[in-house]
Amino acid sequence: MKNFLKFFLVGIFFGIVLVKSEAVSWYRIFEMFKFQSFHMYGIIGTAVITGIILLLVAKKNHLKTTQGTYLRVPLKDKGLIRYIVGGSIFGLGWALCGACPGPMYILVGTGVFPMLIVIAAALLGTFVYGILKRKLPH
Repeated sequence: MKNFLKFFLVGIFFGIVLVKSEAVSWYRIFEMFKFQSFHMYGIIGTAVITGIILLLVAKKNHLKTTQGTYLRVPLKDKGLIRYIVGGSIFGLGWALCGACPGPMYILVGTGVFPMLIVIAAALLGTFVYGILKRKLPH
């Protein structure tokens, strides 16, 4: 239970950061997709750079996961089509509902309860993907 508590607290902190930085704001996302503001690109770029730095620090210091194994990032399969198609579907869903998966839960926590419909649709989409995964070109 202690392990879950620290992840729960980190999740709450992450949610507060996303709300305060306006990363969960539909208007900020709308600006991003219309290339009208640098705000969201700055947040995403900062997250990518922070992730790179933390992975380098973890690798250098031989940090272990909660399961006791060394932290490593598995190599991705090569292929351009799969990432273009998958990224386009993800982007269309993001533009359609105004939130990517993390902020969907944060928005529910801030009282935007219509996001429960989006979460249900995302779970349904994940379920359908799981059924069709073997039949899709990967």
